[in-house]
Amino acid sequence: MERYRIDHLGIIWMERKCIDEDLVTRRSPSGAAVMRKSVTDALSRAFFEEWARTGYGALSLEAVAKRAGVGKAALYRRWSSKHEMAVQLIKTVGVDLTPIPDSGTLIEDLRLILLSLRRTLRHPLIRRILPDLHAEMARSSALSAEIRTTLQYERRERGKVIVDRAVARGELPKDTDRDLANDALASILYWRIIVTGGRVSPAEINRIVQFIAAGLASGQTFNSESSRL
Repeated sequence: MERYRIDHLGIIWMERKCIDEDLVTRRSPSGAAVMRKSVTDALSRAFFEEWARTGYGALSLEAVAKRAGVGKAALYRRWSSKHEMAVQLIKTVGVDLTPIPDSGTLIEDLRLILLSLRRTLRHPLIRRILPDLHAEMARSSALSAEIRTTLQYERRERGKVIVDRAVARGELPKDTDRDLANDALASILYWRIIVTGGRVSPAEINRIVQFIAAGLASGQTFNSESSRL
């Protein structure tokens, strides 16, 4: 038996057993099969592990079932296709990874968000999966539509809550650009950690927080030659 801790993937602890089927002993009152959560967790973990290993295009559900130690039937009872499995798991994980701190100050809220995001982006599976997911979304309109219209929309709406609270406290002007705030929060760490493979220290987190907060709080604009054309 192997025990895994799944940090920042929405699955906290699970016991993984090599079993052929997940319907051996338990049945619902109606006689229908009861799907074991331990098997669902094992399949979820195996899916992300295989995705990180092969990329989405080469990902095989048969390989996922084998890695999880279950039969293919156990997987297909839960998800009918790779697309369905990917969308459901990404949505579940993505929502779990979206913190909504309410510390009472904009600076502390931003700091907590960025620290949580840094932990997430440093996860070895996420570092390999995220770039591949974005590339696959560019190739697959169906996958892109599912992710953008649900997960990304919900995450951005949650981000706007942080700005709304800061506006209510008088820390930010009422016309603060909520979309720009969301972009700033995610893009700096994503670029540094995922794109360049760099590191971000706690001290740098604090500097990024000050940078974002100052930019959002400032109503000043700067003219340039191009803006006057």
